[in-house]
Amino acid sequence: MLTTVVFDADETLLDLRPAVTGGLMAVLDEMRRRTSAAAGVTLADLESDWRAVFGELSAPVTEIRRAALARSLARAALVYHLDEIADLFFAQRFALTRPFPDVPPALATLRRQYTLGFATNGNSRAERCGLDGEFAFELYAHENGLPKKPAPEFYAAVVAAARVPAGQIVYVGDSWEHDVVAPQRAGLRSVWLNRLGLPRPPGCTPDAEVSSMADLPAALARFTAITGAQLA
Repeated sequence: MLTTVVFDADETLLDLRPAVTGGLMAVLDEMRRRTSAAAGVTLADLESDWRAVFGELSAPVTEIRRAALARSLARAALVYHLDEIADLFFAQRFALTRPFPDVPPALATLRRQYTLGFATNGNSRAERCGLDGEFAFELYAHENGLPKKPAPEFYAAVVAAARVPAGQIVYVGDSWEHDVVAPQRAGLRSVWLNRLGLPRPPGCTPDAEVSSMADLPAALARFTAITGAQLA
């Protein structure tokens, strides 16, 4: 029996890409306002700085973003303005980060039957992204020593926060490795939210796959019915 539905954040509940792009554009505009040396710096440069640093560092996302911004600012000799520029980026990033349109109605439907949780590797705090008060519990990697997905300890923390056996929890997310494979290894159920219609990788079968949050309540109901029939 499923009692608890736990969600990944970015690109699952939250439409993050437009928000990050908006934040980077604000940074780029400010760099160009401060110095003509930034005239040749592009949005693609800022995005490549993130990819380079993300591959090098194992740290909280906020620290990785600051390191990426420092790399970008160094392109125009502005690194001494990192604190101001980082504040600008995060203000824009959070102001623009909002749930996908299919998320609020789905959460309202699911809450009638399930306990809802929020557990993420990122820094998209629910209260800053239009999801304040939606969840019974929230977990953020790197807080209180919590390791990032796909570490087993992350999912153990989900189970502890839910206060039910792992088999009563379904984890929902867009990442095949983090939100399908790893939760199942930890004894949780999994739903792959495949918004982009990607081919399913081999080697694992999610308990359900949906292309929209609007389809999730029915998918969980079908899964619960099948499980109940098998136990009858």
